[in-house]
Amino acid sequence: MALDPEKKEEIVEHLLVFSRNKEFYERAGKAWKRGYFLYGPPGTGKSTMIAAMANLLSYDVYDLELTAVEDNTELRKLLIETTSKSIIVIEDIDCSLDLTGQRKKKGEKFSKEDKNNDNDEFSNKEMEEAKEEGNNGNNSSNKVTLSGILNFIDGLWSACGGERLIVFTTNYVEKLDPALIAKNYLGIESHQMFDKIKNLIGEVKITPADVAENLMPKSPMDDPERCLSNLIRALEEAKEETAAVEGAAEEAKRSAEDENEIEKPEGSN
Repeated sequence: MALDPEKKEEIVEHLLVFSRNKEFYERAGKAWKRGYFLYGPPGTGKSTMIAAMANLLSYDVYDLELTAVEDNTELRKLLIETTSKSIIVIEDIDCSLDLTGQRKKKGEKFSKEDKNNDNDEFSNKEMEEAKEEGNNGNNSSNKVTLSGILNFIDGLWSACGGERLIVFTTNYVEKLDPALIAKNYLGIESHQMFDKIKNLIGEVKITPADVAENLMPKSPMDDPERCLSNLIRALEEAKEETAAVEGAAEEAKRSAEDENEIEKPEGSN
């Protein structure tokens, strides 16, 4: 598929690092899974991208059709039955369920007051048809809820098994409920500190959990500037600790070499 070479290299690297990092997830106490959200107009290669990911990693693909799932319990059972080394795909999630944030039922606009109003422009039959339409669109066809989807991708049961990718696709990302989209806790897209943070992260070993811990505001006083400064300070401390450990190891190595030189018998080469 046609893709910007740098972006392609970045995606391939992320996928390969994920597939080879079992020890990291065990050490960090995190579920071995990762989520991707692919969005764009129809025909831009979202499904092809998923196929390419599966081919690269030799993963199985589970194509989940939410409209065929009866309720949250069945959704959970389906998750448990999937195997490791797999990609769970929910395509066109904006069409699969009413997860666009418009949670009000169509039938709710007809209140009892409207029904008892003698001047109501709707007949009882029309009112019932409208209510039935709203109920059918939200309850009868399926009972998978937004909460069920969130638990599916990031809840307790999502931690069962391992080495899974969960991929959503949509044509209209702006229509989705904000809860489905990763949050930007700082509410900023760019900052002068980003370059320094990027360079430091490339020089030290730090877990994603530690990064999130320093970035997440803990009080109303923690503005983006303070949170980014906290992360930079943590990274610089980690860099100093790494340098100290490496320096001590190098010193110990030199001392051992000096001792070996002293212990050599006279006349030895």
